[in-house]
Amino acid sequence: MKNFLKRLVRFSSLVKILTIIALVCLLLAYLAPFVHPASFRLIPFFGLAYPVILVINLLFLVIWSVARSKYALFILVALLCGGKLHFRLLAFGSKEAIPQEVEKVWKISSYNVRLFDLYNWYTNKAENKRLEIFAFLERENPDVICFQEFYHQDRPTPFPTRDTLLKIMHMKDYHERYSHKLDGRQNFGIAMLSKYPMIARGDVIFDNEDKETDNYCIYADIVKNGDTLRIYNIHLQSIKLRKDDYSVFDPNEKSDVSKPSAIRAIYDKLSFAYPRRAEQAETVMKHASESPYPVVICGDFNDTPLSYVYNCFGSTLTDAFRISGRGIGSTYVGKVPAGRIDYIFYSPSLHSTNFEIQREALSDHRAISCLIWK
Repeated sequence: MKNFLKRLVRFSSLVKILTIIALVCLLLAYLAPFVHPASFRLIPFFGLAYPVILVINLLFLVIWSVARSKYALFILVALLCGGKLHFRLLAFGSKEAIPQEVEKVWKISSYNVRLFDLYNWYTNKAENKRLEIFAFLERENPDVICFQEFYHQDRPTPFPTRDTLLKIMHMKDYHERYSHKLDGRQNFGIAMLSKYPMIARGDVIFDNEDKETDNYCIYADIVKNGDTLRIYNIHLQSIKLRKDDYSVFDPNEKSDVSKPSAIRAIYDKLSFAYPRRAEQAETVMKHASESPYPVVICGDFNDTPLSYVYNCFGSTLTDAFRISGRGIGSTYVGKVPAGRIDYIFYSPSLHSTNFEIQREALSDHRAISCLIWK
């Protein structure tokens, strides 16, 4: 009996220590949206791990509640301190009534198409995947679509993308920005296609851009039936994981690199990407604040809702998913558990409804879309 009591005390002490660690991690996750990653490089990792940290704390809450311990109260207070931050991961949006003037409603989409599976192009499977993406986009029929990781070859080419999309989607205008490779006249970057005229186009230049990046921001002032919106298409700093890095997330992935080395490589890449994304987000928001028109900012942000980047946009703009989406809204379907990293934000003077996330995964991201009007 005495040995049992000793073991029980030891177990209780261990659970208490683990509970305190979980609480500290939760509080640090709360700080992630408000602390610039360059000032405290570890903070963004707690924001990234927030869903797991939250589940662990909820588990401890159940354990200590059953045990009728004061630790349950501590956890409950810590959870309440999170306030609205908890709801960034979920949406219970209702479908707002679309105005009778349907011609004033915009359907805006964003899609990271992963180069249309370019690097598997010489297989029938890849060619079929590209055609499936084309068919999906034709069915979606948006007024404006923003692409990230867009790939386009100058003619003549066996890999037509931009011209094909302009034709099948009945688009009238486009804006794009690429890094170019002379070999094969290849273009890698982002593109925006519109059914309506672009009266102005431009780029938002990031101070931390380098020659090897394909991460850009472009914008266009687009007029539809007398209404003008400035629409931004952004692809913020990528992590640039390589095949060996994925062995951390997939035990079946073969790699010549050890697990500790792969984890260290991922940490280094994330530590490099977080501050750059933060600076890019601040640059875009500064530019958008000077827009003469209501703005819509969409694209691949490469960051989660509990991040400094999300806060840069969400503090003054509206997250369309939160207003008219439902559920968790995960948009990334690659090997890294990232969740929702693709967004559509818009000015408070605008309205939205029918936020949709593509069901079938044809890329490592799901396409997103919503209806927007003044």
